[in-house]
Amino acid sequence: MSTVWFWTMAGMLAVYAALDGYDLGVGSLHLWIGRSDRERRVQLNAIGPVWNGNEVWLIAAGGMMVVAFPRLYAAAFSGFDLALMVVLWLLVLRGIAIEFRGQIAHGMWSAFWDAVFCLASLLLALLLGVALGNVVRGVPLESDGFFLGSFTIMLNPYAMLTGLLSLVILAWHGLHLIRIKSDGEHAERARRWSSGFWWAAATLAIVATAATLNLRANVSANFRAHPAAWIFPLLALAGFAASWRASERRSFAGSTLVILGLLGAAAMTLYPVLLPSTVSAAYSLTIANSASGTHGLLVAWLANVSALVAVAAYSYYVHRAFRGKVRLGRHSY
Repeated sequence: MSTVWFWTMAGMLAVYAALDGYDLGVGSLHLWIGRSDRERRVQLNAIGPVWNGNEVWLIAAGGMMVVAFPRLYAAAFSGFDLALMVVLWLLVLRGIAIEFRGQIAHGMWSAFWDAVFCLASLLLALLLGVALGNVVRGVPLESDGFFLGSFTIMLNPYAMLTGLLSLVILAWHGLHLIRIKSDGEHAERARRWSSGFWWAAATLAIVATAATLNLRANVSANFRAHPAAWIFPLLALAGFAASWRASERRSFAGSTLVILGLLGAAAMTLYPVLLPSTVSAAYSLTIANSASGTHGLLVAWLANVSALVAVAAYSYYVHRAFRGKVRLGRHSY
C-alpha cells in the first residue's frame, strides 16, 4: 500500500500542477500579456470560476500526507515552516487580489491588486519549482529524521533551475489558456508569446534533465528497473511535439502533457525515496520507513479516492459549464 500511496500522491500533485498551473501562469504574465483593463478582466474571468477548486488538489495532497506518510509530513513541515508560510500567504494574496480588484472602480485600486496578483502568482510558480528541486536534490536530514531548513538551503543552484523551469512552463501553460478564453489582438499576442515560451521551456527542460542526471546517479538504474516509467519522459516529449505551432486547444493539451510527464519523471527519479538526505543515504525518508500501518493506509486510500472522484466530477462540471470565450458582463470580475 505504501507504493500505491506514493503514486497516488504523485498523481494528485501532478493534477494540481496541471490545473492550478494555468492559473499561476496567467497570473505570472498578468501585467504584461494584458495591456488594458478589459484584457486583464478577461484574464481574471478566465480563471475566476475555477481557481479555488483547482487548489483543492494541493490541499488534499498535503492533508493526506499526514495520514499516509506522517514522518515525511513532520520533517517537511517543520524544516521548511518559514517557506511554507510564505507559500500560504502568497496563495491568500492571490485570492484576495482576484476578489478585491473589482470592489472599487478606481484605476489606482485595480492597478494595485493587479500587481499583487501578478507578483504572488509569479513567486508561487517559482517557489513550487524550487520546492520540487529541493525534494529531488535532498535536504540535510539527520538520523532523527529532522532538519533545520532555511531559505539559504532552498535557494541552491539546482533548485533555482527547477524553479525557473516551473515558472516558464506554467507561464507557457497559462498563455495557452488565454488563447482559448480570449479573442482578437489579445489572443494573437498570447499566440506569439507562446512560441517564444515553447523554446524557453524546451531548453530549460533539457538543462534540468541533464542537471538531474548529474545530481542523482541512480536515475538510469531506476528507469531500467521499471521500464513502464519511460511513459513519463515520452509524455513530455509528445507534449512538446503536439504544442509546436499548434491550435489553441492542442497547445493547451500539449503543455498539460509536458507538466504531467515531467512531474511523473521526477517522481520516478525519487522512487522509493520520499525525501533524500544529503547527510547520509541511510537517513533518507522512504516509503518503507515513513508510512503508516497497512490497514490505516488501505482505509485512508479508499476514503481519499472516493473524495477525489467527487472533486474530479465537480472540476469537470465547472470547466464544462464555463467553457468557451470569456464574455464580460455585469457580474464579471
